[in-house]
Amino acid sequence: MTQDQMLQLMEVSQFIYQEARLQDEHRYDEWERLWTDDAIYWVPANGDDLDPEACMSIIYDNRSRLGLRVKQFYTGKRHTQMPQSRLCRVVSNIEVLGQEDEDLRVRANAIVFESHTRGEVLWACTNTYHLRRLDGQWRMARKKVVLANNHSALYTMSFLV
Repeated sequence: MTQDQMLQLMEVSQFIYQEARLQDEHRYDEWERLWTDDAIYWVPANGDDLDPEACMSIIYDNRSRLGLRVKQFYTGKRHTQMPQSRLCRVVSNIEVLGQEDEDLRVRANAIVFESHTRGEVLWACTNTYHLRRLDGQWRMARKKVVLANNHSALYTMSFLV
């Protein structure tokens, strides 16, 4: 690995860690600013590589829908998040997969621990990012979260994965 590749991996890793921390701390306004204007956020159901336009997804949001989802957190009407879940993500195996047009493709594994009055849940997933550098900063143009158990009935996930 060259010095430039190591520097890029370090920068990308720090960006992904920051994204995880913002979600864990429920700082969704700041988290939302990490996205590009043409962003897609996808959490598939019942498999890994289904066509999200033809098959059901847990989440399949464009940038506008993502903004609306974030605004809903602040309405006080997310009763399953009253009180808010305590969240802790562990992100690992960050790997730069390569360039695709103007986006850098990156893969990472994550474990999300959720503690709530209704109980504790552990979510395992593989995340694929399309990152784009805008104004000198990394931004997410696409994020795909494949839950290890996306083929099973899922408990409520009223926080963003």
